[in-house]
Amino acid sequence: MGRAAPGSAHMEITIRFANGGTVTAEDIDLIEAVRRARSILGASKATGVSYRKCWLTVDALNRCFETPVFETFPGRRGGGAALTDFGARLVALYRSVERRAGNAAAPSLAELTAALDPDYQPRATSGAAAGRVAQPRPSRWQQS
Repeated sequence: MGRAAPGSAHMEITIRFANGGTVTAEDIDLIEAVRRARSILGASKATGVSYRKCWLTVDALNRCFETPVFETFPGRRGGGAALTDFGARLVALYRSVERRAGNAAAPSLAELTAALDPDYQPRATSGAAAGRVAQPRPSRWQQS
């Protein structure tokens, strides 16, 4: 659901499997980048994700399912990676789940968006960010 209009509420789907594997929107973006670039290195450059993280994600996805998501061709010349038929189906199924969840959640997200305070200001994460020194909160025993 990462394709929402800027400033609007959106959802991100993470699918967790019984075997411990997961598929996230970031994984699907990587799969699509490998499909376009036909290599893990090319996908890494296109997405701005490190080559190591891309390779580890490819390996994790291939191990997660009984059928591999990617087919890799090692070697400097002629090497690369390709999406298997199952990998293409995985993308289609994930996008289907994403679309259906988005359609089902649209009224609730619209209501939540309408309830937003237009004057909301995020809090500083530390006292230094606000230009002052953070004071420790007194414990309940010190307040009495």
